[in-house]
Amino acid sequence: MKKCEASCGTPEQLEKLKAVIEESRSTPGCLMHILQEAQGIYGYLPLPVQRTIAEGLDISLAEVYGVVTFYSQFSLKPKGKYRISVCLGTACYVKGSDKILEEVEKVLGIKCGECTEDGLFSIDSCRCVGACGLAPVMTVNDDVHGKLKPEMVKGILDKYRKEAQA
Repeated sequence: MKKCEASCGTPEQLEKLKAVIEESRSTPGCLMHILQEAQGIYGYLPLPVQRTIAEGLDISLAEVYGVVTFYSQFSLKPKGKYRISVCLGTACYVKGSDKILEEVEKVLGIKCGECTEDGLFSIDSCRCVGACGLAPVMTVNDDVHGKLKPEMVKGILDKYRKEAQA
């Protein structure tokens, strides 16, 4: 595990990861659990973290990477403090969620799948949040914002900026 130590976040994060690997490694099928825990520790799964897991379990990096990229719950990129998800499911799309996504990208100056430089916001899209009656919908963490119009986006995001400063 020596190769990754300098590039796996803080020393505290690395120690937590090593502890998770050590306590789970003897359990068959432990990779998913370790990846979930690692994402909880780091917020995402960068290559050095994946390499540490592979070395700790004595499996190939390709196997770890294959699992990480197969499951949508895992992220290779950091996520913001406020994780925005714009629903592009049928009901939302028909009511203009593509325009909502374009406006979020414009206001934040990033594209879907990216994170702002300050780490405050990240944008993703999803297929359905189960709030079709409120279409178009976007979520910010656990908050649902519905019946959106593009001109509402800036005000919503400004609310979260203010909250972050408080």
